[in-house]
Amino acid sequence: MVPRMDYRHLGRSGLLVSPLCLGTMNFGPRTSEADSFAIMDAALEAGINFFDTANGYGGGETEQIVGRWFAQGGGRREKVVLATKVFGNVAGDWPNDSKLSARHIRDACEASLRRLQTDHIDLYQMHHVDRGTPWEEVWQAMDLLVAQGKVIYVGSSNFAGWHIAAANEAAKRRGSFGLVSEQSLYNLKTRMVELEVVPACEAYGVGLLPWSPVGGGLLAGSVGQGDGRRAEDGMRGAADWFRDQLDSWEGLCAELGERPADVAVAWLLANPVVTAPIVGPRTMEQFDGAVHALDISLDDDVLSRIDKIFPGPGGTAPEAYAW
Repeated sequence: MVPRMDYRHLGRSGLLVSPLCLGTMNFGPRTSEADSFAIMDAALEAGINFFDTANGYGGGETEQIVGRWFAQGGGRREKVVLATKVFGNVAGDWPNDSKLSARHIRDACEASLRRLQTDHIDLYQMHHVDRGTPWEEVWQAMDLLVAQGKVIYVGSSNFAGWHIAAANEAAKRRGSFGLVSEQSLYNLKTRMVELEVVPACEAYGVGLLPWSPVGGGLLAGSVGQGDGRRAEDGMRGAADWFRDQLDSWEGLCAELGERPADVAVAWLLANPVVTAPIVGPRTMEQFDGAVHALDISLDDDVLSRIDKIFPGPGGTAPEAYAW
């Protein structure tokens, strides 16, 4: 039985994904394999069918953990919309072991398929823009992978608005489907993407997948308490810098009776351009909190108060900074 979930189309595609994407970056480096398995099982049980990883996470270890989880069977692979990424140097230090040349895209895809123990990647994402490779070469490589059945959809990550436009226009010239998603750093403290990335996604039917939805822990609460995670992530100084804002933020969340981290995710979910924030839990407790964000509804008054605490860039470009 499929759990109740408000599945959404990934951008303009027909692919349906859950409104939360399970990020796996912590699996291996910070979360044990057993705990990673438990979190992925819990995600499927909750109806989350969208998992994100990358070839570079843990030097390839994270993809291997996901692959061993798939290998247990039980319909795990069939139920998951699997996203991974290409760009970084994983294989070695030779000149063609990174970025987006046709050769590296091919080699990296084959390596990811082996680690993930699967025959296809549902969403293959460029982890960063490669200014040294022409779009015609990138799309030639991606189109071949699609034709071979090794990749179904192509996405991007950390692209500027004009990169999204350039990539999709180049794809259009080839008769390719183009980008269906963009992963961007987007949270209440980092709203620059509202200037040009968000409008580009709207214009091209590209689903927005925010990463770091709680600002690396800054929006998760406990201002000034110096907990282990905040100290480890270098957040203590940032918390001191934004102390007044964070005090107001946590006060508002207390009024709502909700944890700040969950409200931060709910704020992103209230944006119609956002397909699914990427939540990367280290523990089952963090995963349960992220799922709870789906049940939080923020009315216009609360959204207005949040905007006053964390004002954005003032709208889209160029109106945000020009007459």
